[in-house]
Amino acid sequence: MHNTTYKASDFGRYPLMFYYEVTQACDLVCKHCRASAQEHAASDELSTEQSLALIDEVAKFERKPTMVFTGGDPLKRGDLFPLIRYAVNRGIQTALTPSATPLATRGAFERAKEVGVQALGISVDGPNATVHDAFRGFEGSFAKTLEMLEFARQLKFPVQVNTSVTRRNVDLLDDIAELLADRGIMMWSVFFLVPVGRGLEEERIKPEEYETAFAKLWRHAQRKPFAVKTTEAPHYRRYVLQQGGDPLASHETKTQKMMAQNKTPRQNPAQRPHRSGTHRAPLGVTDGRGIMFVSQNGEIYPAGFLPVMCGKFPNDSPADVYRSHPVFQALQDPNNYHGICGQCEYRLVCGGSRARAYAVTGDYLGAEPDCVYQIGQRELVAPEEC
Repeated sequence: MHNTTYKASDFGRYPLMFYYEVTQACDLVCKHCRASAQEHAASDELSTEQSLALIDEVAKFERKPTMVFTGGDPLKRGDLFPLIRYAVNRGIQTALTPSATPLATRGAFERAKEVGVQALGISVDGPNATVHDAFRGFEGSFAKTLEMLEFARQLKFPVQVNTSVTRRNVDLLDDIAELLADRGIMMWSVFFLVPVGRGLEEERIKPEEYETAFAKLWRHAQRKPFAVKTTEAPHYRRYVLQQGGDPLASHETKTQKMMAQNKTPRQNPAQRPHRSGTHRAPLGVTDGRGIMFVSQNGEIYPAGFLPVMCGKFPNDSPADVYRSHPVFQALQDPNNYHGICGQCEYRLVCGGSRARAYAVTGDYLGAEPDCVYQIGQRELVAPEEC
């Protein structure tokens, strides 16, 4: 598999993950949607020929990133499978994030397997239909999601389940974890809301509630058969290290096909031994730092939830943008971050959510607004409830 030796020195040369939003068309109206997806494809969507050229550009990276075909609902795009097959033939590792609509049939999953998709991302935002369907804006979405998980298991797809945490479901994380326990998934990726797109309508949780949520996630990471990671909440890595845990270990043993991370530099204080011995910290992959995103019309961003446009394909080369654009260069060095995030001893493994900093403060290098950690507070005060 690619990317198994991705290391800190690679940040400035090529991304670990390349997200291509093949379309904004989608039949759902999810509350968190960055794209504010619509029923039909936008008129400026990249053509088949342009999309193939974009894949050629991705293949030019000296080390090819994993390419995630996302949306909208990527299954709404008629040429999706030929595009994926082309990427696979170019030696690119691929993943797919279908929406829970009638398009997500077993036949579609079989076709995805046939063209070389190596992993699926499926969203579960509640432990029952009431919560999940309200979030997704589509009655029957929960039942369809469970059906998709079963299709994936039957076809032996590695699955990453994505859960978006907001005020409406933060107290239901334990219930969601139990729902997923026997579904055969490889990874549970918990996304903490960034107030962009439709996410502006949702109330994000309070900073102290992250710590309670982290405690729950850490407990499930130790007990459940799947690995756990967070998206747009890199301070979970800090929490795990404070617990004496290894944020990387479960990823290596359970989900090498889903994740590829390595040690941080030796001088990083957050890598020193904690209570239960010597543990490694993950690389600190985050927005623009190991990640890049190209929208349906070719706009290039550090991440899907960080709407700072850094170029536009085909006029600009994604490889050139990743290596040379001032925004990417600034994001790739946590010593550039402002406030506590630029001084924190965990900055190389965490660094805070750059997308949330931008959404809340207007400064993509600003301090993470939803972190309660104080510099030097190495020992963790456990939340009262977990």
